[in-house]
Amino acid sequence: MFIKWFGHASFQIDTAAGRIITDPFNAKLGYPMFPREADIVTVSHQHWDHNAVESVSGSPRVLAESGLYKLNGMVIQGFPAFHDKKAGLERGCNIIFKISAEEISLLHLGDLGHMLSQEMAEAIGSVDILLLPVGGKYTVGADEACDIVRLLQPRIVIPMHFQTPHLSFPLAPVEEFTSRFERVLKLPGLEISSQDLPDETQVIVLDYLLS
Repeated sequence: MFIKWFGHASFQIDTAAGRIITDPFNAKLGYPMFPREADIVTVSHQHWDHNAVESVSGSPRVLAESGLYKLNGMVIQGFPAFHDKKAGLERGCNIIFKISAEEISLLHLGDLGHMLSQEMAEAIGSVDILLLPVGGKYTVGADEACDIVRLLQPRIVIPMHFQTPHLSFPLAPVEEFTSRFERVLKLPGLEISSQDLPDETQVIVLDYLLS
């Protein structure tokens, strides 16, 4: 599996079964735009900085609802959640997507705005790689993000949805989250197999693409 980050909550996840792009955005967000092609696109919620499916070529299958999907040899499950702490009354619903491929389980939390319950954690099950919003304001911030890590106990945590020089609106910097961990790596991308997963939780900050 190979994971690269476009910025915000948008990742490209390459697996032997196909390519997935999560929460695509448009140029209004401020990040550089590149040609993007995928077999599957996941959309956590219908806000402009997460649902620009028109920016992805290749006639992908778009998943924008909760449920169980078996596609091209991989399993994707969408779990209903909320974009705020008031059951969606402020910012609506949010879908958490769990992608299982190549004996790796990857969880993309979208714009999760609340702490996960124990019941939801049990429904999600084991998580190898967690794509976790940490920037606060519209999602969970550093405190709740750390609580989610303790609850799910993933092998790898990749923070997302935080302030960068290109983002067109303010969020908290990633350091508010990463400063709480002893082991933090910075990488341009992550290529990993199930045999490479660490025994203890590792935080990896990916560089977003500039060229």
